[in-house]
Amino acid sequence: MLKATLRSFLAHKGRLALSALAVVLSVAFVAGSLIFSDTVTRTFDRLFASAAADVTVQPKQSLKSSLPSSLVQAMPAALRDRVARVPGVAAARADVKVQNVVVVDGHDRSIGSTTGAPTIATAWYVSDRSPVKLTSGHAPHGAGEGLLDADTAGKKHVGIGDMLTVQAQPGTFRIRVVGIATFTTTNPGAALVFLDPAVAGRELLGSERLATSVSADAAKGVSDAELKRRIGAAVDTRAYDLKTAGEQAKSAAAALGPFLDVIKYVMLGFAGVALLVGVFLIVNTFSMLIAQRTRELGLLRALGADRRQVRRSVLTEAALLGLVGSTLGLGAGIGLALGLIRLMSTLGMNLKATEMVVGWKTPVAAYVVGLGVTFVAAYLPARRAAAVSPMAALVDAEVAGVGRPLRTRAVVGAVLGAAGAAALAGCAAATRTAQAAALLGAGVALTLIATVVAGPLLVRPVIRVLGAAFPALFGPVGRMSQRNALRNPRRTGATAAALMVGLALVGGMSVASASMSASFDRQIDRTLGADFIIQNTNFTPYTKQVRDTVAATRGVGLVVPQRLTPFAVRLPNGNRVVTSAAAYGPGLDDVVHTTYARGTSAAALADGHLAMDAGFAKDHGVRIGSVLPVEFPGGRHTQLTVGALTDQASANGFGAQGGIWFGLATFDRYVPNGQDSVLYVNAAAGTKPQDLRPRLERALKPFPQVQVRNQTDYKQLVHDQIAVLLYLVYALLALAIVIAVLGVVNTLALSVVERTREIGLLRAIGLGRRQLRRMIRLESVVIAVFGAVLGLALGLVWGVCMQQVLALRGLTALAIPWGTIVGVVIGAAVVGVVAALLPALRASRMNVLAAIAHE
Repeated sequence: MLKATLRSFLAHKGRLALSALAVVLSVAFVAGSLIFSDTVTRTFDRLFASAAADVTVQPKQSLKSSLPSSLVQAMPAALRDRVARVPGVAAARADVKVQNVVVVDGHDRSIGSTTGAPTIATAWYVSDRSPVKLTSGHAPHGAGEGLLDADTAGKKHVGIGDMLTVQAQPGTFRIRVVGIATFTTTNPGAALVFLDPAVAGRELLGSERLATSVSADAAKGVSDAELKRRIGAAVDTRAYDLKTAGEQAKSAAAALGPFLDVIKYVMLGFAGVALLVGVFLIVNTFSMLIAQRTRELGLLRALGADRRQVRRSVLTEAALLGLVGSTLGLGAGIGLALGLIRLMSTLGMNLKATEMVVGWKTPVAAYVVGLGVTFVAAYLPARRAAAVSPMAALVDAEVAGVGRPLRTRAVVGAVLGAAGAAALAGCAAATRTAQAAALLGAGVALTLIATVVAGPLLVRPVIRVLGAAFPALFGPVGRMSQRNALRNPRRTGATAAALMVGLALVGGMSVASASMSASFDRQIDRTLGADFIIQNTNFTPYTKQVRDTVAATRGVGLVVPQRLTPFAVRLPNGNRVVTSAAAYGPGLDDVVHTTYARGTSAAALADGHLAMDAGFAKDHGVRIGSVLPVEFPGGRHTQLTVGALTDQASANGFGAQGGIWFGLATFDRYVPNGQDSVLYVNAAAGTKPQDLRPRLERALKPFPQVQVRNQTDYKQLVHDQIAVLLYLVYALLALAIVIAVLGVVNTLALSVVERTREIGLLRAIGLGRRQLRRMIRLESVVIAVFGAVLGLALGLVWGVCMQQVLALRGLTALAIPWGTIVGVVIGAAVVGVVAALLPALRASRMNVLAAIAHE
């Protein structure tokens, strides 16, 4: 049996090739994502471990926020002297390092990264732990001199002697580049500017008496943990965090984690789609191969092979397919990881391909995925093959069971469909976001499975409608193509299911994204009253010079700044919620239209007061006049009075929990040196907005990171952000379509082999080669459109339910992108034509007599 299995596998290797390709793609994405993330993690671990001091002392951060903030936690530089006196400290220094700067060249162009990596300004120190070394020029001495990293200098064409403008929190200053520093390890993609330590504190923090951390090196024989314990006894650990080199490296790696997770999960999403769609391809392939090998399997049974041996034989072939596909997929995954590494290098993260990491988990995961998916997909066809009696096989009974009843599928599909419909109905009726999202997930999964299970039941009614015009348009050829698609509903349903999955996903996400865009448009129209919104391209805060420049521009009337800060509030029910809060200047009602459940803008902006989302307040027992203990960065505590309750859907909310905001007077008292995140600007009386815009853009030219946007621009910005998600979905669709095309090609190719004698007879009675090719193309088109119709119908239902979940967050508009849907259906027909090209060509080239004599 083993010898027979191996010979059978080799005899059918051509027919299994497309199934193997689906395995290769899925394994490649799994292996590539693991290799890439392991390589980046190892590289940055080495960077962080080599650059971190033995012990680092930093201000304690009790509040954390995902929103961009200008706040720099500073500490007295004099703490360095206390740390230096601790026994076991070989050397100590006060560090100054900030990421809230913008560096501009002499042509008013930002030299910072365009990929999201920060621009870092820091003091220049020379040590054996430095991640950079001076490769040209000299170290900075005094104010007005600085170094630039070599990667940024090369990309931005900056050389020694060039002047740069540094926009920092205390103010703007100019430096002359006197040297170039080159990374000795991996460049994380950031732009680095180095200043003389004697002036770095004054220029970047506003005082030479301030620092951002203190670094201590251990004396010989003193461990990092012991040195941390000794320093902890000498400083106030309630105000400072102490971390060893290992802890600092781990903390820095954890900060990098979300970036790596995005890439990893995106690639694993591609792998999941490839696996899901590939399962249908493999099931169909093995089902058709078993149907074509009915007589062969029957002979094996007649010669003494029992059911278990037949089943084991088919599963062994599947295991061999998975083994080959996994091996090729692992190699493709290494190539994919190499491509990602080179892509990251072009984006500024200079990873080295020679340091690629292939850990033991990668090949294990590759073979588990590849072997697992093929084994699972081939199990049902194997059971079906083993269930055929020797006599039935010898008379060429069709194992695929064209005529077998579909009652079981009908019952299972109906039960799952009813459960899925109930879950989606519950999602639409839910009043809480978490509950609605859970029901949506359950409903999507159940309805998808139900459609796959019941798909063959829908083949005859739907394809009769879709192909109704074929006889009239194409005559007998059209009638035969329609009947060929109806001949085996199981096979047609499984082939179309691969395409259905991808299109259902696209349909649902298209409705959700269109609804989000329409909702944001409606919300912007309803709430935004400013003529212009001024903010950074990466939404980070900017210096006060920007506001001064805007206010001094001719024709500017009202300027209302917005600032953001991490924030914690103790609620009446005892819960402490850490979130982010906004602060606004006077004149808010003239630039933002807010709907109040109770209170007014004046009450919210008053010193010592705040505004809160009415729904959040109700859930936590807060009402007008409630006095709430709050905490600002730096451990500053106070109590604020609730002056207004707002409607989150129309508030000045920036997406943070609680929708909390207050006046600038409150903000400035507890968050000194805060920076503006947004400026809302209205034109002065007698000045048209279209005349003011070019003046603002000219005035802000020295600040290239700052953008002037009107309402239309702001809407486009939101649309572009949503489009990123949609492009990802389209990429998933493209992968699903590629594998679905492979499935259609495989099904048609095997169908041509299965119908060799029939094709020969049709040719013998006068069917021309062109007519034969047309028949196969039409069959492919109707199968592809059938999958598209099912997928889009399912996706539309999912999309409407997604919109109901979004409505609970204030995004109430429902929009259906009919143009996208029509385009997808047309695209499915094109996919059907493309998939049929090779099978139709092969069928038309058959020798008529050989085909008639085929068994």
